[in-house]
Amino acid sequence: MAIRAAIGNSPDLVVKELKWGGLWAGAVMYMDGMADTKAIADFVIQPLLTYDRDQSQAAVERGSQALTHLMQEVLEAGDIDKIADFDALLHALLSGSCILLLDHLTEGLRIGMGGIEERSVGEPITQTVIRGPMEAFTESFSTNTALIRRRLKDPNLWLEVRQIGAVTKTNVGVMYLCGIVNEGLVDEVRSRLDRIEIDGILESGYIEEMIQDKTLTPFPLLTNTERPDAVAAALLEGRVAIIVDGTPFVLLAPGLFVQYFQSVEDYYQRWDISTLLRLIRFMSFFIALLAPSFYIAVTTFHQEMLPTGLLISLAAQREGVPFPAFIEALLMEMTYEILREAGVRMPRTVGQAVSIVGTLVIGQAAVEAGIVSAGMVIIVSITAIASYVLPQVSMSITVRMIRFVLMGLAASFGLYGMLVGIIALFIHLCTLRSFGIPYMTPFAPLYVQDQKDTLFRLPWPLMKKRPSLLGRNNPVRQGDESSPVRGDTA
Repeated sequence: MAIRAAIGNSPDLVVKELKWGGLWAGAVMYMDGMADTKAIADFVIQPLLTYDRDQSQAAVERGSQALTHLMQEVLEAGDIDKIADFDALLHALLSGSCILLLDHLTEGLRIGMGGIEERSVGEPITQTVIRGPMEAFTESFSTNTALIRRRLKDPNLWLEVRQIGAVTKTNVGVMYLCGIVNEGLVDEVRSRLDRIEIDGILESGYIEEMIQDKTLTPFPLLTNTERPDAVAAALLEGRVAIIVDGTPFVLLAPGLFVQYFQSVEDYYQRWDISTLLRLIRFMSFFIALLAPSFYIAVTTFHQEMLPTGLLISLAAQREGVPFPAFIEALLMEMTYEILREAGVRMPRTVGQAVSIVGTLVIGQAAVEAGIVSAGMVIIVSITAIASYVLPQVSMSITVRMIRFVLMGLAASFGLYGMLVGIIALFIHLCTLRSFGIPYMTPFAPLYVQDQKDTLFRLPWPLMKKRPSLLGRNNPVRQGDESSPVRGDTA
């Protein structure tokens, strides 16, 4: 059989030969473990074998119309259509569908009977919240799209699916709200996806690297999330969601700098609480980025900036330390990164214990041995904790990378080196774009209207419009812009 030969005579191909109504020879085939065998037996094989012989005879006489008769009157499956292309047949078979072929016909039937074991919808792992939905995406494409449609029950929520990967033929979906999204953005997403030529797509990270505007940058240019409510909120703002089969992380385009400091929980809490938390995140960003380099610059080049009591205390701590501040900080930072990676990769039962032992025992032993000072341990600890405040892990990793560059500049040129590094960093940020939209929007260029949801999160009655560069087709998202705001205004 040509189909067996095409997949290398794999033993997991199940072929059930039968005769429709005892007259017409045919075969039902599916991949073991990928199709629901019980459903195939009940809704495909059983109706074919028990169909009335006289009606089967009439169908046989109709020849090529027999498949239509099967679809409409015999088979009880819902997802069923004709298939004529051999490559399409193989793809359907390897995707979990059941194939029905009859002798002397050039077409067959594809019957959707997928039965792959799937992980159930659980809680988010990387983006946890205190208040809000506790659902997360899974590895199932259909489940993920259903989780989004559950929140946006609008016929204007459109989904386009294409297959990317010459070998994997992975389903990649583009979802957006027609009438809100900028059509130019959708066209650009389509164009970049269609240009991808690769053997396989195994995770959304493949797509992210291939469609982002600039490759040589440490900053993420597309947002990824495992939360359906975050995707729904992004679609309502005019963004485009890219859903990849086989991964629980959905990409959102465009990805702007300010997004990485926003959490979905900001919109479930009171506005004043959300504003406080957002300011803490921005402060933590600068602490994680600048604290070690500032400590190195001050203790190495600018001791006159320190109060006398603090200077004497730091000098006493460093009296027995044999390394300069830069080497001391580098040793501690590298040790922390190793411990962090070990805690992630090791089994969960011992991973937390390794982190605790590394933090307490090694840090205390290093101070007592005179290898590092107690002040450096405090700085590195605060820096590590601050890096975990950011809601997006991708931005946290970026901060950790840039931190080492600023430490080197501080050790070489002091605060002047830090200043040059910060200026270069801001220039780089202002040159970045995500699908044509400036990365630092709405700070640079400045959009006063959009400042209601950046550093601060104003009350919902005051945020009547969508972001300026995203929701141009339908800028107003609530009420009438000219109507007075109910309640107190500030």
